[in-house]
Amino acid sequence: MSAFDSALSRQSWSKVTGDAPSHEELVRLISAAGRVADHSSLRPWRLIELRGDDRLRLGKAIGKAERSRASTKPLRAPLLIAVVVSFRKSSKVPHWEQEAVASGVAHTLSLLLDEAGWGVLWRTGHYTRTRAVAKAHGLEKNEELLGWLYVGGKPERSKPSRRKTIDAESFLTRMPSKKSKKSDTAKD
Repeated sequence: MSAFDSALSRQSWSKVTGDAPSHEELVRLISAAGRVADHSSLRPWRLIELRGDDRLRLGKAIGKAERSRASTKPLRAPLLIAVVVSFRKSSKVPHWEQEAVASGVAHTLSLLLDEAGWGVLWRTGHYTRTRAVAKAHGLEKNEELLGWLYVGGKPERSKPSRRKTIDAESFLTRMPSKKSKKSDTAKD
């Protein structure tokens, strides 16, 4: 499948089976995803693999952040991949650009996982920036959690995506031409 076909057929899988890629398969896909455009090659990201009881601990941390009982959301997929931006000191690369690199790695990884036959959903939430959830992930002071890729097997009887193709023309514009100002025309 081409990169174009992968992007065009991408969809989120809110329900997945209990199957998941192996650690070795995940490492192989991450090695490709990590090749996204990265100004100054800072590699301002890392991924955290959550399986088994890791997901229960995350559920407890989310519950603590929301001041309620443990969340069952992390149990909706056998593998969660936490996407972390690890800000690097740089006079050339601002934080927003470093966060864009980490997001790019996550999106590319989701395409690669989909192409490999896995169902993927990128989940976020207000609790990604809470102290309890950051502590559960062992985040450093220079890091922020962007969310998780929920990964599992694609159910056999899944419906085709209802996602419509976008009208690309409505999102693609040209740079405005220079308009003459009264002061510019007065000088002529």
